[in-house]
Amino acid sequence: MQANDIKALLETEIAGAQAQVSIDGSHVNIVVISDVFEGLNAVKKQQLVYKVLSEHIASGVIHAVNMQTLTPSEAS
Repeated sequence: MQANDIKALLETEIAGAQAQVSIDGSHVNIVVISDVFEGLNAVKKQQLVYKVLSEHIASGVIHAVNMQTLTPSEAS
């Protein structure tokens, strides 16, 4: 799975999301910015992202994920 595939998946599945994705082997580094995260704690934000990626994590295509989940105001 390529970085662009993961980016497209996140931006499709998370409303209004802007994603930055880089891959180092099977490790994926993600920054996701979305209004959907407003009012959510860090765990809830991560759960939204993991829900989108869960199939690919379960299959072993994605081994490890390092993520930042931000609202637009946090990203500014």
